[in-house]
Order: sequence, then C-alpha cells, then structure tokens
Amino acid sequence: MRAPIATAGKAAIILGIALLFAVASGGSTGDVPEPLGLWTGAMHGPTPKTLAGAAVVDFAAIEALLPGKPLLLDVGPAARKPEDFPSDRPWLPIHRSLPNAIWMPGAGAAPLAAAREDLFYRRIGELTHGDKAKPIVVFCRPDCWGGWNAGKRLVRKGYTSVSWFPAGIDGWQERRETAEVKPDADWIAEPAR
Repeated sequence: MRAPIATAGKAAIILGIALLFAVASGGSTGDVPEPLGLWTGAMHGPTPKTLAGAAVVDFAAIEALLPGKPLLLDVGPAARKPEDFPSDRPWLPIHRSLPNAIWMPGAGAAPLAAAREDLFYRRIGELTHGDKAKPIVVFCRPDCWGGWNAGKRLVRKGYTSVSWFPAGIDGWQERRETAEVKPDADWIAEPAR
C-alpha cells in the first residue's frame, strides 16, 4: 500500500516544482485579477485579460481599426545600454513598433512623476486634438503592464475609445512588418521630475 502514497507524493512534488518554475519564468498559473488602480509592481509579468472601460483587442481587431486611423500608442521602455558595453563603440539602439505608432517610452510606468503624468495627458490631448472619443490603441510587449497602465490612465481621464493590445509589438510582428520608430520628441524633451 505504500507504493501509491509514494507515487502520489512524488507527483505532488513534481507538480509543485512545475508550478514554481512557471511562476518564476513569468508563466501564469491562472487568471490575473484586474487591479482597481494602476499596477505598481514589476512591469514584466502576467497581465489580466480585461481592462475595465477599454476594449481588449487582438490582431484582427487592430487591422479592423486601422482604416479609422487610431492613435497607436507604444509605451514600451527604451533599450538600456549594457553596463559592459564597450565605451569605444556607438550605442545605436533601434526600436521597432507598429507602423505610424507614437512611442512614449516608459509612459506606462507606475508610479509616474506628477509632471510626467501631466505631460502624458497633455501629449495625448494634442495627438487626439482634444477628441476624447478618438480611438486609441495602447500596447507594449506581451506580459507588459505598461500598455495596461497607459490604457487605465486614459480611461480614468475620460477617453471613451481606448483599446489595449496585450500581444503588442510581438503579436503584430508575427503577421506584419514593424517599422523603426523614434521616441516622441515632446515626451523625451521634458526630463522626469
């Protein structure tokens, strides 16, 4: 009778190790609940399947939105120069995104300094010409809270046609070409305070 118990014990240990590995490697062991406010934890990790007040969209939905010329808002972080990067070489990172996207690196971070958050809202107001019903698609990379947070900020500010594309740049690149984009000049021009 001891063999089944030993086998069950081994199976439980193996399952436990597999779950720990899944969580440690960023895999989800279940649905991630939607936070009430902005996510202030690690920016990379499993995200919810919902964003209250916004549409969660896939590649087909993005394609359907494109003829209406939505504001495509990439909030992914800028590449960081590795500490061991040779000082005698130029650091020339390239950021690729959806064609015609506006890239505001780090705009989905939380918390965001008050001056940066004000600038975020001001830039979105300028880019939408003050039209809070203008379709906006926010994104980053898969398992990135930046796009979710940016969408949450826009919904809280009264924007009514916000879509979050959780598959982000990677999801787009699986089916279509990406384009090199530069950071939004006005977003980069003002230092964080």
